[in-house]
Amino acid sequence: MLNYDLVVVGGGPAGMAAALKAKEEGVEKIVILERAETLGGLLEQCIHTGFGLHYFGEELSGPEYAGRFIELVEKTDIDVFTDTMVLNISDDNVVTAVNNNEGLMQFKAIAVVLAMGCRERPRGALSIAGSRPAGIMTAGTAQKYVNIDGYMPGKKVVILGSGDIGLIMARRMTLEGAEVKVVCELMPYSGGLTRNIVQCLDDFGIPLRLSCTVVKTHGKDRLEGVTIAQVDEKLQAIPGTEEYIECDTLLLSVGLIPENELTRAVGIDLDPVTSGAVVDEYRETSHKGVFACGNVLHVHDLVDYVTLESQTAGEGAARYVLGKTEDAAYVATKGVNGVRYIVPQKINIKNEGDVKLYFRVGQVYKNAKTVVKYNGEEIISKKRPRLAPGEMENVIIKNDMLKGFAEGGVIEISVEV
Repeated sequence: MLNYDLVVVGGGPAGMAAALKAKEEGVEKIVILERAETLGGLLEQCIHTGFGLHYFGEELSGPEYAGRFIELVEKTDIDVFTDTMVLNISDDNVVTAVNNNEGLMQFKAIAVVLAMGCRERPRGALSIAGSRPAGIMTAGTAQKYVNIDGYMPGKKVVILGSGDIGLIMARRMTLEGAEVKVVCELMPYSGGLTRNIVQCLDDFGIPLRLSCTVVKTHGKDRLEGVTIAQVDEKLQAIPGTEEYIECDTLLLSVGLIPENELTRAVGIDLDPVTSGAVVDEYRETSHKGVFACGNVLHVHDLVDYVTLESQTAGEGAARYVLGKTEDAAYVATKGVNGVRYIVPQKINIKNEGDVKLYFRVGQVYKNAKTVVKYNGEEIISKKRPRLAPGEMENVIIKNDMLKGFAEGGVIEISVEV
């Protein structure tokens, strides 16, 4: 049994930021457990730039962004176990893990931070007719083939889904000499950042078709083409709109799923919308001493936001380890009228600081305003020229405002057009 003050599960940007913040706050014995062979998470294969604009004030590639945090971790006495899989977390925060060198290990922790990230939704989750030829893969898998392994998945490409990974891979495949025929998006709006639509599609003349999906794949051994079709308001294919497109590769960018099998096994309460844990303002879950942050909690647009949130979780874990937590009296948060979810889902009104609420809308709005109400009474209103599901929003609840709330109250955020 190895004794630690804090065990961090996951060595990507979230896990490293949480560990570093906890160390800064005075936690002495910290260990990071990472299942990959190196720290950095998926940033290692994201060789495009656009990272760090908010946090560092400069534009970095994914490996550069990860590298800065890896250097900071190496300058501390934080222990790191890579190529290590976490199997279980007990009720009293004993973390069981395994690797090739040490075999089965147990870490007794005062606090645990969950930072396992997310995974892509696979083809099996989609209702696409056709055979199962080679050439159909997730956009992230293609990104690893091209950027890490040096392989080209194909030459004629169709991309289903306009999430950020799909948009970035449309540009990447084009730069490597492939012909990207079209990007199809089931919804009537793109799921990616506006800057990625402009830089990855518009700048390269790649068409984006909204309210459009792949209904059938063709080919036996290798993909030969796909049939696409327009969809109606119920997202069902419209007969007569089918179109065959010749291609040898279909990349799927159809959503990310927080990696919460471990969280679920511990018995932690999960939010049905985010698929992540229900947390308070310090990102503590329903399991005492267990915190969650980053894409395992809810999917973020920017790694900069992952870092900032993870520092909050690291501070919360440090407070728990050092016994600095205060009495708790919670108000709940709730998204209504166009707001799909809010993180955190509850706030301790006895907390001493301001609280930032992150939320996403369910559709595109123009010239709307976000309204924050406490028990039905408006407390904040903010005009926005554009709101979109692909871009996370936030609002700050000042501490003096929190002091006026009562336990059991409800903070609602809505969209008014």
